[in-house]
Amino acid sequence: MDLRKRVTIVLPNALVCATAAVGIAAGSLAGASASFAAAPPAARPVVGSVVPFAVNNLGLTTHEAENWQRELGHSLTVDGQLGTASWEAAQEVFKSHGWYSGPIDGIAGSGTIKGLQHYLNSYGPYNLAVDGIAGTQTKAAFADYNNY
Repeated sequence: MDLRKRVTIVLPNALVCATAAVGIAAGSLAGASASFAAAPPAARPVVGSVVPFAVNNLGLTTHEAENWQRELGHSLTVDGQLGTASWEAAQEVFKSHGWYSGPIDGIAGSGTIKGLQHYLNSYGPYNLAVDGIAGTQTKAAFADYNNY
């Protein structure tokens, strides 16, 4: 085969191979750069003020809850909704009698319910178990005490 013919065949093949090699290398580098790039920052949860369900009437009607708020005194808004302020006032009353030792946080948890049970046993004829559970007997006594 003549040299000119060989160059004509080999040169295009060489160019095709070189182009393919450059393309593969570029693709590999593009993939490498993406895989070695810094990871995007992790999604952060939205943090804001979380408002817990603050109204807990323990089965009282609005009228009965208003009576309880009046009973507690203080400077409570009498609206028939036993929210954080109402339960804080109740915790202060219970604490003053030695029936509650937790924080004044307005949460009607088991300590607050124990204070309520002591209160109802002291000021009414209820004889409740002081177990910190707002069961049917505690709720019924609470409603009866405030039903006037």
